[in-house]
Amino acid sequence: MRYKLLGRSGLRVSELCLGTMTFGEEWGWGASKQESKKMFDAFAEAGGNFIDTANRYTEGTSERYVGEFIASERERFVVATKYTLFMRKGDPNSAGNHRKNMMQSLEASLTRLNTSYIDLYWVHAWDFMTPEEEVLRALDDVVRQGKVLYVGISNAPAWIVARMNAIADLRGWSAFTAVQIEYSLIQRTVERELLPMARALDLAVTAWAPLGGGALTGKYLKTGKDAERGRLKEGSARLNERNRAIAGEVVAIAREAGCSPVQVALRWLYSRQGVILPIVGARTLAQFKDSLSSVEVTLKPEYLKRLDQVSAIEAGFPHDFLASPPIREIVYAGRREAIDAHR
Repeated sequence: MRYKLLGRSGLRVSELCLGTMTFGEEWGWGASKQESKKMFDAFAEAGGNFIDTANRYTEGTSERYVGEFIASERERFVVATKYTLFMRKGDPNSAGNHRKNMMQSLEASLTRLNTSYIDLYWVHAWDFMTPEEEVLRALDDVVRQGKVLYVGISNAPAWIVARMNAIADLRGWSAFTAVQIEYSLIQRTVERELLPMARALDLAVTAWAPLGGGALTGKYLKTGKDAERGRLKEGSARLNERNRAIAGEVVAIAREAGCSPVQVALRWLYSRQGVILPIVGARTLAQFKDSLSSVEVTLKPEYLKRLDQVSAIEAGFPHDFLASPPIREIVYAGRREAIDAHR
C-alpha cells in the first residue's frame, strides 16, 4: 500500500479508501458485523488507513461499526464522515447544508464513532439553498474547536467548489482539501470540469462507485435468465450498451493481463492524472480482497490506451471548440507546437 497527500494538506492517506456504506444490514444488502470486521482487518493489515463513512449509511450502523473497529488504534486511522442527508424524515432541519444540521449531525456522528474528532468532514451533497459563507464559517468553527481536522465537499458543481475555496482563502477560513465524486470508466463526464478544477486547486479526489455499481465486474455480460433478472432488478443507466462494451473490454484485458476485471477497472483509476483515491466497498471479504489486490497490479500502457479509447467521452463546449484546429490556429498564431507550456 502506498500513500498520497490529501490535496493541499500534509495528511497522508492510503491510495485505496475503505468504503463502509455496506457495513450493516439495515438496507437489506449490506454485510454483517462479522463480515464487516473481516474486511476492516484485511484493509488494516494491508496498510490501509483511510476510511469513508457517513451519518446516513445503514441508518448510523456504519459509523457505529467503524467506531468500534478503530477504537484500539484510533490515532492510526484517517476517518472521514459526512453530513447533509436526513436522519429524521419529515423534519426539514434534519437535512441540508445549513449550520443547524451540521452541528447536530456532527455531534451525533462523534457519538456513534465514539471519538472526539473527525479527520475529514464532508459536505455530502450541495443543497442549492444554504449560502456558501454559512457553510464555510460553520466548518471553520468546528475545525477551530478541534472537532474536525480537515474539510471536503462531495457531489457539488465545480463552480461552487471553486468559489467556496476562493472565499475561504480570502477570509482565512478552512478550505476544502478534497472533493468526492462518482468516477469510473463508465462515468467520465467529471473530466470536463471537476477534475481539471481539482488539479488546479490541488484537491484530492475520492472516487465513489469506481466499479460502476458492479457494471465493470463483467457480471452483467452474462446471458440467460439470471443475467436478465439482474438487469431488470438494477434498472440502472449504468447497464446501457455503451457501458456493456466498456465492461467487455475490461474483461478482455483482465484475461490478457492475468488479473480480475475489478483490478483492471481500479488500476485505470490509479493511472489518472492528479490524486485519485478509489473508495472501495464490498459485501463479502472475498469481494473486498479482489479490490484490495488492485494496488499490486500493473497494466501495460497499451491496455490503458484501450480503456481510454473504449470509454472516451465528448469533452463538450468549450473544450472541443477550443481544441479545434481553426481555433488553435488563431489563438496561438499558428505556433502552438513551438510553445513549451508548463501548465
